[in-house]
Amino acid sequence: MKSLSVFAKDLGAAVRNKKILIPIIAVLFIPVMYSGMFLGAFWDPYGKMEDLPVAVVNNDQGAVFEGKTLQAGEDLVAELKKGKDFNWQFVDRNEAEQGMQDNKYYMTISIPENFSQQATTLMDEHPQPAQIVFEPNEGYNFLAAQIGGSAVKQIQSKVSAKVTEAYTETLFDQVAKVSDGLSEAGDGATKLSEGAVKLDDGAVKLKENLAKLVSGTQELQDGIAPLTQGVQELNNGAGKLNTGAGTLASGLDQLKAGHSQLQAGAEEASKGSAKLQAGIESAAAGSTGLHEGLQANQAGASQLAAGAKSAHEGSSSLKAGLNQSLEATAALEQGAQAVADGLKKLAEGNPELAQSPEVQQLLAASQSVSSGTSELNAGQKQLAQGAAELNQGTQQLQEGAGKLSAGAAQLTEGGKQLAAGGQELLAGAKQLNAGQSQLADGMKLFGTKLSEAAAGGKELASGAATLSQGTQQLAGGAGKLGSGVTTLADGSKQLDSGAGELVSGMNELKDGSGELAGKLNEAAGKTGDIKTTDETVTMFAGPVQVEEHKVNEVPNYGTGFAPYFLSLGLFVGALISTIILPIRDASVPNASGWNRFVSRTLSFAGMGLIQALLAVVVMLYGLKLEVQSVPLFYLFSFITSLSFMFLVQTFVTWLDQPGRFVVIVILIFQLTTSAGTFPVELIPGWMKALNPLLPMTYSVKGYKDVISTGSFDGMWASAGVLAGFGLVFLVLTAVYFLAARNNKKAAESGAAVTA
Repeated sequence: MKSLSVFAKDLGAAVRNKKILIPIIAVLFIPVMYSGMFLGAFWDPYGKMEDLPVAVVNNDQGAVFEGKTLQAGEDLVAELKKGKDFNWQFVDRNEAEQGMQDNKYYMTISIPENFSQQATTLMDEHPQPAQIVFEPNEGYNFLAAQIGGSAVKQIQSKVSAKVTEAYTETLFDQVAKVSDGLSEAGDGATKLSEGAVKLDDGAVKLKENLAKLVSGTQELQDGIAPLTQGVQELNNGAGKLNTGAGTLASGLDQLKAGHSQLQAGAEEASKGSAKLQAGIESAAAGSTGLHEGLQANQAGASQLAAGAKSAHEGSSSLKAGLNQSLEATAALEQGAQAVADGLKKLAEGNPELAQSPEVQQLLAASQSVSSGTSELNAGQKQLAQGAAELNQGTQQLQEGAGKLSAGAAQLTEGGKQLAAGGQELLAGAKQLNAGQSQLADGMKLFGTKLSEAAAGGKELASGAATLSQGTQQLAGGAGKLGSGVTTLADGSKQLDSGAGELVSGMNELKDGSGELAGKLNEAAGKTGDIKTTDETVTMFAGPVQVEEHKVNEVPNYGTGFAPYFLSLGLFVGALISTIILPIRDASVPNASGWNRFVSRTLSFAGMGLIQALLAVVVMLYGLKLEVQSVPLFYLFSFITSLSFMFLVQTFVTWLDQPGRFVVIVILIFQLTTSAGTFPVELIPGWMKALNPLLPMTYSVKGYKDVISTGSFDGMWASAGVLAGFGLVFLVLTAVYFLAARNNKKAAESGAAVTA
């Protein structure tokens, strides 16, 4: 009770002393001035942005986009006039620059001349974004410049949406055209697919016919070998025939010469009988030899006639066979040329197919086959011509051989008669004249037949020479025929292989064209389903809308900063209270340390409670601060104020003036580490270590809980920490007063003993 009486006397002395009472009253309003007046001045600064002057300069010249006039600059100005984001001042460039120099405008927004033109470059190879020039006057007011930057971003979004709407309308028009084009392309692809099916069927047939061609050329190649061999043998036989015919012609010439001599002898024999006997004997012997030679000659002539007949029949068969072969090769040449022309037309009608290496090889092979069949046909014609000449020569040979055989038979008969006459001459001289006449007649006939035989021998030699030349040409043609058939066989194989690749490619073309037609029709259907409406264009221009769901919503700037400025005001109020209130002394002389502690503590506690009460009243009823719980807001303010007051009291009580300096240092650290303005994560690392050690950290957090978040458990936790701070510093203050009292008693006792 004595402690309370000391407090009452100290309070009464302060009330009676105006020099103390007036400062006390002023100090009571320090938290109100810090929190109430400051927050009141900037309670909702964003709600008064329409009073902030901002210059707008529109230099845009406009542009034409897809046949439509685009005035993006004028559209932007119209949008700005609709809203009240700032106090827009629409001026020219010179006025804007002068206003910025005179600090008339906080910022300038300039729309360049090419603003609309740049907005039309979206479809260009190198698009250029439309630019808005933002010029903040940061030296005039930095915060206004930052606010302006946020506003410009919103303006950018609005302008972008308008420009995008223009793009979207054009784009949807193009999509409609693309849909029509895809539909037409789908129809074309369908026809292409149908043509590919037909082309595939034709390729299969071509493959089958080429397989037959390969088989036929192989059989032809196999048949050419015996033909070539037979022609070679025929050529050899014709050579021998030519040699034999020459020998025969020479022998007949000699025989003719001998006949002339014989005839001359016969004539001489007829001139005289003296020489008749010897001549007859010689004639008998000669006639006998002649008869034998003529018999041999007749046999050779018969063999020659038979050989000439066989040669003529063989040449006739060869001619007929070559004529048939010529017809076949002519048909083959026409077929190969038709295949080559068909492939060439196919390549010309399908440029993409013509670029395929397999098709190019197939086309080259067909050309090679066509060329080979042409050469084959030319060789066949030469063979047929040689065979015809051979047939003609053998026919002449046959005719000459026939004449030679008939003449030889007659000659043999004449020789026989000659021999009989010689015998008859030997038998009797009487028959000499008759026999001589007959001999002369026979010799004349023999001379005639011998001349015919000689002429036939010459014809036979000429025919044999012609036959030899024909067989040589036939051999050359057969060689060319074999080479051409070999080339034809190789080309037909390549053509068959290429046709196989063509069939495979046609299958892929058929499948691919069918799939292409389906995909194009599907794409045409999907693009055709796109509907162009104002809502679609708006959706395309702004596909994303932000739906904001605020957690623990803070309605304005003042509410957000109330925890920080309330804490700051109460802490500063506690500090200034130590300037006007006595720290250690009491108005009661010789009061004990405990009594002085109680009196000073109650004085500071009362100041803290009144400061907190005034601050809360102004915040709740003056600024209309909305809190989650009014009673808890009062309670937490009282706890915070007492905690700050006891902390300041301790430092000032123990250290006096240096203690106030320490408190100011603590205040400075709390201003940066309490997370009242910026999040604690954004401050330097070494400052983060001070955050949990200072009381304002917990006062700011507790105020946030009771004002905005409604986390009362968090508020009670912060209140407990603040209460702990207060109790600790209150105990330290008590220790000072008790220790100071004991020191004073000890000093007085020492002075008494000394006296």
